[in-house]
Amino acid sequence: MPSPFDQSYYQVRLEWGTEGLARLAPADIVVVVDVLRFSSTMADVVAAGGTVPLEDARDWSSNGAAVATAAAETGAVVLLGGIRNAAATARAVMTLQERRADRTSVTILAAGERTPDGDLRHAVEDQLGAGAVIAALTDLGIDHSAPDGAVASESFRALRRALRHLLTASGSGRELAVGVASTARMAESGIRPATVEEAAELDAVDAVPVLRDGVFERFA
Repeated sequence: MPSPFDQSYYQVRLEWGTEGLARLAPADIVVVVDVLRFSSTMADVVAAGGTVPLEDARDWSSNGAAVATAAAETGAVVLLGGIRNAAATARAVMTLQERRADRTSVTILAAGERTPDGDLRHAVEDQLGAGAVIAALTDLGIDHSAPDGAVASESFRALRRALRHLLTASGSGRELAVGVASTARMAESGIRPATVEEAAELDAVDAVPVLRDGVFERFA
């Protein structure tokens, strides 16, 4: 008997981290949302024609990479989405559904943040990023969302004018303002990380990273 928490009744689902992924029914597509900085930076990289091996991504975003790895292990198509490329992500999902010529299930997987103790913290930036992607899906007619997704979507719509403030004022945004470790690791890889302000720019990038054979590249 299906679990009441697997959201299998719905086409669009929302959960948090690898623990949430394990609760859900398998989906055809998993959109990983790790706004600061994984999804936003990777969108910029692939928009510029670059690619990033998953192994390299682990060096500067261990949590986002871990979530993407777990998603890939389910056999789903793995995309990276967020505020910065929400509309492009929704269009990629629509394209995949058209190619399959069948109703396509979509899990929006908010990465959240790991505390020093390893616990998962729900991060406001990922809540907003997930909501942005779900809202964009709804605008395209992919709107059979679980209540979790509907709440995130409507929260995003209500707060979209305050995205920059909310991200810079969030715990994760303030942490990045004073932290340099992840920035230095990205620089060593030749990657310029997206700033908090850039991560808050809605639909600034028309590119979606997709994980193929262990490498993030531009979806086409």
